[in-house]
Amino acid sequence: MKMSKISVLLCLLFLSSSGFVNGSDEKKIRIYELKKGDVSMKVTNWGASLLSLLLPDKNGKLGDIVLEYYSIKDYTTNTTNFGATVGRVANRIRGAQFMLNGTVYKLVPNYGKTVKNSTIHGGARGFADVIWNVERYQREGNRPTITFSYHSFDGEQGFPGDLIATATYTLLGKNQLGLTMKARALNKATPVNLVNHAYWNLGNHNSGYILGEDVQIFGSQITAVDSENIPTGEFTPVKGTPYDFLEPRTVGSRINQLATGYDINYVLDGEKGKMKLAAIVHDNKSGRVMKVFTNAPGMQFYTANSLKDVKGKGGVLYQAHDALCVETQAFPDSVNHPNFPSTIVTPDKPYYHHTIFKFSTKPCSSGVST
Repeated sequence: MKMSKISVLLCLLFLSSSGFVNGSDEKKIRIYELKKGDVSMKVTNWGASLLSLLLPDKNGKLGDIVLEYYSIKDYTTNTTNFGATVGRVANRIRGAQFMLNGTVYKLVPNYGKTVKNSTIHGGARGFADVIWNVERYQREGNRPTITFSYHSFDGEQGFPGDLIATATYTLLGKNQLGLTMKARALNKATPVNLVNHAYWNLGNHNSGYILGEDVQIFGSQITAVDSENIPTGEFTPVKGTPYDFLEPRTVGSRINQLATGYDINYVLDGEKGKMKLAAIVHDNKSGRVMKVFTNAPGMQFYTANSLKDVKGKGGVLYQAHDALCVETQAFPDSVNHPNFPSTIVTPDKPYYHHTIFKFSTKPCSSGVST
């Protein structure tokens, strides 16, 4: 009898530690850990989301540099996309529609500053708001890894065709995180732009404003936007503007010249489709440095402008500019701009998006070296 009770108790403890919560869909939500040396991270199958990343600072003290909700249940009513794999098409699509092969596809509108007449991050229920399957999971070892998959059905949120998407997180080498996102169209051509929406604070998730962090972005142009923050189709040089991070400078050095903060797509320099250095972020206090490499053509730089009293882990209330996002991606609204790199995926042309985050530490300095 005692052994039976102990077994039940151990089972309950396992369910709790694995991230099961009450509710219908929520019973399937789990949390998974990857660990390699001093580095450890947690992810969840809800939205294939990154929950945490623990790294040493310049003094060897471990700290968590990813913003996360207070509880796993909060992800099911997610409004910030904390750490999520966003899709089928991340970012904005003007008018919630596009034409492909002579057919106009109407999407679910969920974006607009005055009237919600456009689409953002895949619609009202995008890839960030569903449970993904776990295809592979190795917690420790030489290459700790986890692969999530999601089958998006034909017509989901208005997008054409069945699509199989995967997101693989892998701890690589020394203090490196690899993220590979793939997609395969099963029967129809469809646009795809998968994005990881992690909110980073290299000082620690609870250390407040990131305005003092140094940033360098290897993009000499941005995709110009209108008042709704949707691309016009034109490219604008950044040199001499508030968007100029060609040389290292603090996030806050020119942010007061913008209405609320940074939320713009950079056209990354480098060869199309090849891995390139997209950005370097350095926090002077912790000494942590993050270098972002990607094969994507663009990167959205966002300074968490809309955060306000969002309850995070440990009960911390996250506010605007308490984190930054460096989202490697295709250009926003590419489906409506023939001059942008194509985001159309077909059964014969799969989607492949690879990003590597390399972390290190350095003493305090006034700038970031490459």
